[in-house]
Amino acid sequence: MKLMIFIHKVILSLFLCLLVVATLNAQTKPPAYLDNYVQRVQEQFEVPGIAIAIVKDGKVVLARGYGVKKLGESNPVDDQTLFGIASNTKAFTATALAILVEEGKLEWDAPVIRYLPWFQLSDPYVTAEITIRDLLVHRSGLGLGAGDLLWWPPSTYDRKEIVQRLRFIPLATSFRSTYAYDNVLYMVAGEVIETISGKSWEEFIATRILTRLGMSDSNVRHSEAGRGTRAASPHARIDGTVRVVSPFASDNTNPAGGINSTARDMSKWLIVQLDSGRISKEDRLFSPASTRDLWTIVTPRKIAEPPSELPVLRKEFWGYALGFGVNDYHGYKLVSHTGGLPGYVSRVAMIPSLKLGVAVLTNQESSAAFDAITYFILDHYLHAPKTDWLKAYQSIVKREGSQTLDYEQEVMNRRNKNSQPALPLSSYCGTFRDNWYGEMTIFQEQDKIVMRFLATPSLVGDLEHYQYDSFICRWRDRELRADAFVTFALNPFGGIDQVKMRAVSPATDFSFDFQDLLFLPAVQ
Repeated sequence: MKLMIFIHKVILSLFLCLLVVATLNAQTKPPAYLDNYVQRVQEQFEVPGIAIAIVKDGKVVLARGYGVKKLGESNPVDDQTLFGIASNTKAFTATALAILVEEGKLEWDAPVIRYLPWFQLSDPYVTAEITIRDLLVHRSGLGLGAGDLLWWPPSTYDRKEIVQRLRFIPLATSFRSTYAYDNVLYMVAGEVIETISGKSWEEFIATRILTRLGMSDSNVRHSEAGRGTRAASPHARIDGTVRVVSPFASDNTNPAGGINSTARDMSKWLIVQLDSGRISKEDRLFSPASTRDLWTIVTPRKIAEPPSELPVLRKEFWGYALGFGVNDYHGYKLVSHTGGLPGYVSRVAMIPSLKLGVAVLTNQESSAAFDAITYFILDHYLHAPKTDWLKAYQSIVKREGSQTLDYEQEVMNRRNKNSQPALPLSSYCGTFRDNWYGEMTIFQEQDKIVMRFLATPSLVGDLEHYQYDSFICRWRDRELRADAFVTFALNPFGGIDQVKMRAVSPATDFSFDFQDLLFLPAVQ
């Protein structure tokens, strides 16, 4: 009898061990239908290539490519294919600052002018009070994307010139009162890193982070995007058709978005982030204290209702930390960020309590694609109730596309077609200056007038009369997708008093901050 009891105990123990192993395997394996699902997402949103990294409990679960690097060609995406990760670079810049803080060379809450005495914003109080931490958390008082036209599209200004011109941009809100995403203050952070370390941002990130993590395939420059046989070509929808587009190639804003990386390398980044900076048993990139800094909300964000198709995305808390966004998802803390550049969009997502990390890199501008994949993977590991992410995002994209078309049609319908410009076309010509951007000219070519931004070679467009003294600038580079209203105000004597602009379409990227410009006739 005792022998039988012993045998039953042994069998039960073996069963429990097998159950634990099976459970662990279920927790670490990727979703069974992931490959099929990714292919469906690619087809639906016309994404040529995708690379995915999944890490769990310090291990690489998946690092894989899907699709092709370039439409019309068969060269496949793999785990070493390079994609621009865009604003997912911001976390690397924040981590670089954390390293300098740990070395005692920098303080998070010290004023920026301690390290860059020449730095200025338009408000003297903000200039004196803004800290290193403030550079990373989008609460300076600058408006959404303010100053981006200094570098986007690529300009002739260098990084230091761009930072120096920030003193001419009026603040949109009071200091530390409002969240408004910016890129230019990450450029300031890059200047701080160079001043303190004696190395350029590019050299510091490459040697102090990428090399130490073994991210040997990655690089740190926008100008490397799309280059070489291992790079995915960027694609976007232009005039209704997805095609190859030119990559963003200016290195001015590398600290805000310049890294190109792969699924294999991003898995290494995720593992170190999720293990509080540990590279190995003997080596750390940074300490757990820095992890707390990097992942702690500094700037709360207003919680809006999610799309009606996705009530599961309703948040209880939401904010921006240091190079990362933080919110709740199914009761877990989710640390994440997205990135977007011409032809490349991506998402990085981590659930720290589960040591789970996901990176989705794509070579077509569909945030619906990377979101549908990211949440599908997260739900698998969270054992969350099933959500049909693909169907939901299909509906959202269709609705938003329809709303954009309706708005653009309404804009044209509101036009008074019988109105005429108050002046002859030649009278609108001249050189105009904005305090923070610089100069723009309008000149005549036969029977039309043309606008040219002097510091931005690609911003050349034909002015098409809209109504009264308003025109629409149709940029000759159609990849910009940023046509803009140009409105002239006249002085009492019939001359041009000022010129203002704003985007025609709500789909225009926020970095085309035309609305912040105020052009006045340049003094001859």
